[in-house]
Amino acid sequence: MKQWAADVIKQPERIAIPIMTHPGIELIGKSVLEAVTDGQVHYEAILALDTKYPAAACTVMMDLTVEAEAFGAEVVFTKDEIPAVRGRLLTDMESVADLVVPDMSAARLPQYLSANRLVAANISGKPVFSGCIGPFSLACRLYDMSEFMMACCCEPETAELLLEKCTLFLLNYCNTLKQQGTNGVIIAEPAAGLVSGSDCAKFSSRYVKQIVEAVQDDFFMVILHNCGNTGQCTAAMLQTGAMALHFGNKIDMVSALEECPADILALGNLDPVGLIKTAAPHELKKATLDLLEKTKGYANFILSSGCDVPPHTPQANIEAFYEATAAFNKMVNSK
Repeated sequence: MKQWAADVIKQPERIAIPIMTHPGIELIGKSVLEAVTDGQVHYEAILALDTKYPAAACTVMMDLTVEAEAFGAEVVFTKDEIPAVRGRLLTDMESVADLVVPDMSAARLPQYLSANRLVAANISGKPVFSGCIGPFSLACRLYDMSEFMMACCCEPETAELLLEKCTLFLLNYCNTLKQQGTNGVIIAEPAAGLVSGSDCAKFSSRYVKQIVEAVQDDFFMVILHNCGNTGQCTAAMLQTGAMALHFGNKIDMVSALEECPADILALGNLDPVGLIKTAAPHELKKATLDLLEKTKGYANFILSSGCDVPPHTPQANIEAFYEATAAFNKMVNSK
């Protein structure tokens, strides 16, 4: 993966890696519920996308309820929407102290491991990236987001114990994902974008760094995603040592690139709802070309969605995204 990253930076053309699974679920005529509960369906959706579209890598679904459910959180499922955590599993230091770190057989983890294993075994010629939630965002889902942020300020021992348990679990999960044969993992820390840069460093980055140091190597890349970051967290994200950072649409992509070292890949950041799902195809194509033009001076930039492409995104829009990328690369090669 270090060589892949170096090759991406050296080549003049732009590659595109949207975080996208839901359109593949629709391509195979299945529901979101089927995909998030059945590893075979999940894999078939990714395979359908790989067959139809020219993404430079495959990404496994960004479902940020899997890990919380493994700990015992209640998850609400509907047929065609992304699952959601309901209620609050933890309420105080005692409940955190009693919390058992689950093994890899808990809840839907086996189905996600199966999907990763099938994708890695059957798609070749491009990287396959697993996905998981980050420790701070997982803690927020288990403790309640506003309550956990209060605990970080007023009950730091409780917050740190929960973060340690979340990190231990995620480290084990990422190692197990790596064993399935994938080439990296996208760690999603959206909640960490809601705090200051110093708090992001203290309560997110130093824990993510433990995972990075345990699993990242020449053959396995960590991509840290923080779609809540408006610029205040970029320096903290870099402290993790991740080979790549993924930015949401709330940040100015050029400003983010200016902060990133030239050897760190930076991915982003088209609005997945406001543009990719709901804009007219010609509007999306123009926005994609505009972003590619603004970032053309940064060789480490990879075009992506700002977050997971949602269900019911029109195929015409996905095609417009790739058409814009191809048109930009044609212009680059003609010079």
